[in-house]
Amino acid sequence: MLWDHAPHAPCYTDTEKDPHSPSHDANLFAMMWKTKTIYQDINKQRIEVDQRFTKDVPQWKGFDQFASSRFSRLLWITGYVLFFALFATAWWQWLLLPLTFLMAPVHGVIINWFGHIYGYVNFKMKNTSKNLFRFDFLMMGEGYHNNHHKHASRANFGVKWYEIDMTYLVIKVLNSIGVIKLKRA
Repeated sequence: MLWDHAPHAPCYTDTEKDPHSPSHDANLFAMMWKTKTIYQDINKQRIEVDQRFTKDVPQWKGFDQFASSRFSRLLWITGYVLFFALFATAWWQWLLLPLTFLMAPVHGVIINWFGHIYGYVNFKMKNTSKNLFRFDFLMMGEGYHNNHHKHASRANFGVKWYEIDMTYLVIKVLNSIGVIKLKRA
């Protein structure tokens, strides 16, 4: 597997073509719905993605079809329920189960909505991107959103010495054991 975080959204940041921008949506739920609709249309090939975003990107249609299926989602839900059944030690921990099911959209909202409203800026850009946290262990480095918009193709979103991108550390380990090959930006 080749790791290459291709620049995609920064081309359209804060424009009408941005699939997840707070600049063109009334609230975070409207943004989430628009993002879901656009990605669903791409997945079902109702929208054609500009070739500059898909060039040299491997196509795994069978995997994508399986991963987007209801059966796959049911498997994940079953896995999460089994995990909670095995490891939850108190009734209140089960209250976290719905959050577990919705983690991807919740994470997307935190990064794409709040990452354009709150935080600090390392790079002056022609968009509203901001870094959410000085130490970003909760979002695994994706909270360095302003850095990502400046250096979209870098695997490491951390720029300052204290900005530790936890996902980049995982990527480095996977690269060192040969699971992926990290391209230099």
